[in-house]
Amino acid sequence: MPQSTTRCSWCGSDPLYIKYHDEEWGKPVYDDKILFEFLILEGAQAGLSWITILRRRENYRKAFADFDVHKVAAFTEKDVERLMNDEGIIRNRLKINGAITNAKLFIEIQKEFGSFANYMWGYLPGGKPIVNDFKQGGIPARTEISDQIAKDMKKRGFKFFGTTICYAHMQATGMVNDHVIGCIAR
Repeated sequence: MPQSTTRCSWCGSDPLYIKYHDEEWGKPVYDDKILFEFLILEGAQAGLSWITILRRRENYRKAFADFDVHKVAAFTEKDVERLMNDEGIIRNRLKINGAITNAKLFIEIQKEFGSFANYMWGYLPGGKPIVNDFKQGGIPARTEISDQIAKDMKKRGFKFFGTTICYAHMQATGMVNDHVIGCIAR
């Protein structure tokens, strides 16, 4: 039986998007460093296209200490000014300050739950990925679970992590597999 060559329509024909779609999106992630990376990137993406952030991903790695949560949590106003002058990232003071705040809160969750992965995956039934059966164009922007997580994270003080960004984070880190029926990465 021939393998499908269909992909989720959102990834289009950009090679970077295709690589991300095929190799990362929807694959379960339990590593806190990678979860922190996506937390920073998803927050930066708010109001922008994901491809805009993917094209700057390496710049974000350099600017945000290779996504070392403890280093980012220790960033000072001097670091904020350095980041505001970094043309390789989205230079939005609220998002930059939000990333630093989120790093501190990420560490608090690690202390409380043993890991950020334990916290996030604990919202899923049995701690297992949800595999959806969507057709092209039928993927939601949020769910009841993303609502719950976003509400709790907001209560904890997280910035730029509403339910839509939360659901995108869940998709990116494989908590949900929203590859459409017939997709090669499914």
